[in-house]
Amino acid sequence: MLCFYYCTILLDLYGPGILHLWFIAHLTGKKPRLQHLILCLILLTGIGQLGNWFALPQLYTLTLWLLALYAISRYLLQNNARLLSWTAALIAIYISQLAFGIVNAVESLLFPGVLGQPLLYPLVLAATLAALILTACSYWAVLNTLSLPVAGQPPYLGLLLLPSLFFSLVELYLLRTFYQSLCLTLTLAEIKKHLSLLAMQLLGLGTLFCVLFAYQYICRSFQDQAMLLSLSQAVQSQKIYIAEAKLREEQTRAFRHDIKNHLTVLSGLLNHGQLQAGSAYLNKLQAAADSLSLPYQTGNPVVDILLGEKLRLAENSGISAEVSLLLPSPCCVDDVDLCVLFANALDNAIHACQEQDGTKILRITGERQGDFYRLQFENSCVDTTLPPMGIGLSNIKAIAEKYHGAFAAEKAGGCFTLNILLNISLHPGDIPRQMP
Repeated sequence: MLCFYYCTILLDLYGPGILHLWFIAHLTGKKPRLQHLILCLILLTGIGQLGNWFALPQLYTLTLWLLALYAISRYLLQNNARLLSWTAALIAIYISQLAFGIVNAVESLLFPGVLGQPLLYPLVLAATLAALILTACSYWAVLNTLSLPVAGQPPYLGLLLLPSLFFSLVELYLLRTFYQSLCLTLTLAEIKKHLSLLAMQLLGLGTLFCVLFAYQYICRSFQDQAMLLSLSQAVQSQKIYIAEAKLREEQTRAFRHDIKNHLTVLSGLLNHGQLQAGSAYLNKLQAAADSLSLPYQTGNPVVDILLGEKLRLAENSGISAEVSLLLPSPCCVDDVDLCVLFANALDNAIHACQEQDGTKILRITGERQGDFYRLQFENSCVDTTLPPMGIGLSNIKAIAEKYHGAFAAEKAGGCFTLNILLNISLHPGDIPRQMP
């Protein structure tokens, strides 16, 4: 019997601490180490002993646990986001309270019949194990329901913090009010009370997951709205590039239409010996021609204008640019899609170059490969791991998929490489009107 008793004490003392550390670490994207576990168990054991020695009310003990878990998240696991640490600690404590509260409700229904019998100690050990297993399963379910960014402050986290605090206080009231002592006689009223409490706590667990799901849905909705706004602004800017390209094309067409007249005037001036006037007229024609030319000639006036604008900004930032591509003409890729593709790729490349010291290089190449056209963007960058896909790369991937192509990004040796493959042999009916 003593074996069952001491096993129950050890599980009750160390089990929650181990689960708390595991849950908080995984929720906040950290990797716990052995020294973290040892310090966590020492800290939580000390709090438990203080509560027993000084007979602290359960509210005080719970507050100390909350502060301890916050300190573990902030200083042991080094989570810089304070609100995230508070929320993770509150959810961990609330789930643990719920699990033990549910098991207490079941204990109150079963244990009065085994009091004073040898079966009591194995049942107490089984109840403690059941509470820990329920806690672990609930933690696992939360981790699969709620995904938070691994760095920085998650958005709108206050939507989780206040409900978690409220639920935790309600559960604390239930535990302190109804489970401070075990009733020795199990009447019909007692059975109804414990069944009602069991149902309430199961509903409390379900409510927590509803809140987590609603929070996740709200965050995704805000992210979708932000992405839609970003796309709308990108499309609007691309329309400006397209309008400018059309205007420049019209001006070029008009200049070509009048070139015969210009040559006639120039020939007349030279034939009449008016060399100075002819030279001045030729200089004006040269200036007009220069104003219509672009620094990069890709075969697509929209992309030419975009490259000239973006690479001028790159040059101002000390970035050396190399461009070697000739886009196919005619091409099934829409001008707006080309603008979105090039604008996002160039913006990301310029930003990455600006963040690093030393030589800053940006290379853009393109070549036809059968029915496909391969674009490659290379730029120098800080030598770190490849970051998660942002809005810009997501837009590029969507365009590649729209044209039945492929997308690949890699980072190695201080160089970021982006490869885009587009199927340029598609018929208009094969291309969806909207990006996927």
